[in-house]
Amino acid sequence: MSEKPLVLVVDDERHAREGLARALRRDWRVALARDGASALEAVASERPDIILSDLRMPGLGGMELLRRIRGMERPPVFILLTAYGSIETAVEAMRRGAFDFLPKPVDLDRLEALLARAAATLPKPAPVPAAASAPAAPVAPAVPGLIGTSEPMQRLAAALRKAARSRATVLLQGESGTGKEVAARAIHALSPRANAPFIAVHCASLTPSLLESELFGHEKGAYTDATARTAGRFERADGGTLFLDEIGEIDAATQVKILRVLEERAFERVGGTETVKVDVRVVAATNRDLAKAVAEGRFREDLFYRLYVINLSLPPLRERPEDLPELCAHFLGEAAKENGVPAKTLAPETAALLAAYPWPGNVREVRNLMERLTVLSEHDPVLPEDLPEAYRTPAAKPQPAPSAASPAAPRPAAAPSAGKPKLSREALETALAANGGNRTRAAAALGVSRRTVIRAIERYEQ
Repeated sequence: MSEKPLVLVVDDERHAREGLARALRRDWRVALARDGASALEAVASERPDIILSDLRMPGLGGMELLRRIRGMERPPVFILLTAYGSIETAVEAMRRGAFDFLPKPVDLDRLEALLARAAATLPKPAPVPAAASAPAAPVAPAVPGLIGTSEPMQRLAAALRKAARSRATVLLQGESGTGKEVAARAIHALSPRANAPFIAVHCASLTPSLLESELFGHEKGAYTDATARTAGRFERADGGTLFLDEIGEIDAATQVKILRVLEERAFERVGGTETVKVDVRVVAATNRDLAKAVAEGRFREDLFYRLYVINLSLPPLRERPEDLPELCAHFLGEAAKENGVPAKTLAPETAALLAAYPWPGNVREVRNLMERLTVLSEHDPVLPEDLPEAYRTPAAKPQPAPSAASPAAPRPAAAPSAGKPKLSREALETALAANGGNRTRAAAALGVSRRTVIRAIERYEQ
């Protein structure tokens, strides 16, 4: 475009919208609106390229504003900001046509990257009038629930979008805690089946007989407590998606029945003879090596290849350390909302300690720790003394030695302010040591710019 894109910031809190405007004006043209109604007036008069809107506002809220914007002939790119973030909100926003979703308080680095991606989707000026009336190319939908902008997560997001468009069975493989159910829900939400049921079954938690009844249902009298016909999960998921978590744990007899459903889209309820036909898309997940299980005779080879049509691996957190700050900020905000308390941030010393931790429990462990800190810590920002012992002395844990690409520690999602404490020598040295001396990763760990780290190094070397 010949000039900078125009970003319309919509927020009923004056300090919030003016703060965002000050942060963005160097690289963007910025207009402001105090609520949804004034945003609609600004869209008509100013013709913004991108809208950055709060979710909760009096009168016309962010979701309703999105609905009205999407009804326009050439709607601006819409990004939703909310302190009330959840996977469900994100899914609904994406379904309604939002480009992406960002939690508050806003991480300015992530916002800048998001705006750059949004600007890249804006239509270029057409050379001839005929081309100018052509519809803009569709924007690739964001992947609801996926947190992180690292290269492994970008690859995963692209693969999930492609998988969602197909009818093929998907096998998700990854360590415990990497977010396999989140990925399964994202596939469903981005698929043509999004308005149909998503049904999850955690296979490892059920005995073989109970799992069979849960999956296929049963007829009245099939066993002692079967007082009525009951539909199983396959039947309830008809038209939608069935998620089979830990499918590597199911017994041989149930494997045969699942194979039949995948091949014929049909089954009989337990104790019945009537054949039930279903249209179900299966997404399966496992943290085991299924190929090895096949070789050892513990998993059927024909079922394995039926499931292996689209195979996606979810990266462990140690392979995407740069996503840790965003994960911590997200889960701190989520825990604050669920517990009805203000969201906390992490002190630089705390962030530096977490940078050295190997996170064997992956994203699930991050979420659990952030909720614990939200509930139990009496400090904001959270101090090292608030961490459990294992996180204060991560080197003492019987874990493999961290690689050169040690995880970057979380930083507060809010924009830096003049009231924050000066970077201490101890925090600086800990972050540098945890990140192999890499100043860029140390800066990310501390939640400051690389220039701030360099200035601090120079100050303490004098």
